[in-house]
Amino acid sequence: MSDDLTKRRPQDASKVNIHEPYEVRWWCHEFGCTEQELRNAVNKVGVSADAVRRYLKGN
Repeated sequence: MSDDLTKRRPQDASKVNIHEPYEVRWWCHEFGCTEQELRNAVNKVGVSADAVRRYLKGN
């Protein structure tokens, strides 16, 4: 089954999903970061969008 290309926003905006390309693009735009910065933040603080936001603001 292929991805639904009409999806533009995360299904759960409280969690960062780095396994769906459209969500990675959306979160990078939302946080103003690169994909690598997003992945590093998730690896460091987990998938909570609030935690990732705080981490990225602090770095």
